[in-house]
Amino acid sequence: MKNLLFIVLVLTVSFANAQAFSGKGDQKLQIGANFQNNATGLNMSFDYGLGDNISIGVSSTYALGISGDLKDDVYVGGQKVVEKADFTDRFDLKARFNANIGNVLNIDENFDLYPGLSFSLKNFGGHVGARYFFTSGFGIFTEALFPIAKYNTDSLTPAEKINNQFAVNVGAVFNL
Repeated sequence: MKNLLFIVLVLTVSFANAQAFSGKGDQKLQIGANFQNNATGLNMSFDYGLGDNISIGVSSTYALGISGDLKDDVYVGGQKVVEKADFTDRFDLKARFNANIGNVLNIDENFDLYPGLSFSLKNFGGHVGARYFFTSGFGIFTEALFPIAKYNTDSLTPAEKINNQFAVNVGAVFNL
């Protein structure tokens, strides 16, 4: 019983010292999984605090697992009907801007909610994310990403839709 009480006390102190976003100079590294229609992959992002509620950063996603139809070109009657996903379809790089409003909402000092905008290789988009820190250096995050304006206004092939559609990121976040 004493050991359990001690563990709870240590965790409580750890939680009390965690802080989701500390403002200017704050640095966050996020590593996680990316889920979207016809693909799953890896996501990595870095955010740097410019002020009390503003951060900028960079994010990159690479689709590792893609649906069977996108692994090889598909031909019907000698005509290519589905083009396989190549590196340029699978990879995306984004510059991002976040409004860190966790301290404005005052839900918990370990929690940060951050809506934002991004300019990627594929589109101008938006995202809404949330972070929760268990200790001063480690937490979890989730983000919902969506395109606002796609650079290619033609009808997109399934391969071109990778990283150019609604997606969700989930993973670990680290204070640097």
